[in-house]
Amino acid sequence: MSVNVIFGSDAGATRGVASRIAKRVQGKAIDVAQATKADFESCSLLILGSPTYGAGDLQSDWELGGTDKLEAANLAGKTVALFGTGDQVSYPDSFVDAMGLLYDQVVAKGAVVVGFTDTAGYDYTASKAERDGKFVGLALDEDGESSKTEKRITAWVSQLL
Repeated sequence: MSVNVIFGSDAGATRGVASRIAKRVQGKAIDVAQATKADFESCSLLILGSPTYGAGDLQSDWELGGTDKLEAANLAGKTVALFGTGDQVSYPDSFVDAMGLLYDQVVAKGAVVVGFTDTAGYDYTASKAERDGKFVGLALDEDGESSKTEKRITAWVSQLL
């Protein structure tokens, strides 16, 4: 199985998570700023990740062209998994919202999203990444719960493979 993990990251936390996930799935981590349309299309599993900024915004490289690359890609029938990083204490009303924004975009393009996770164990008030009581992917809080990241990645990756 070929896996591309395409991510956006400014401070490095999401880059670190993307690298850990890529290593686990024997895939390739690709910064969205350098990603090509082929990077979105040429793999059997596409994993997308972004931190959430401000009041629920995508990371700047996603905003400044990443979503355009995603929009240009043919994702019909493509298997996609998502992960998001956020801070549920400082931003409880927009926790991992960026993951929900990516979810909406890939579903509209005809992708099949896998890797939904339980919201139990998190302490937030609202998230655009929550659908029917589950997160649309792997939600991580590297600011307040980094000690849980490794276990969460392990459980999530086992669903994907």
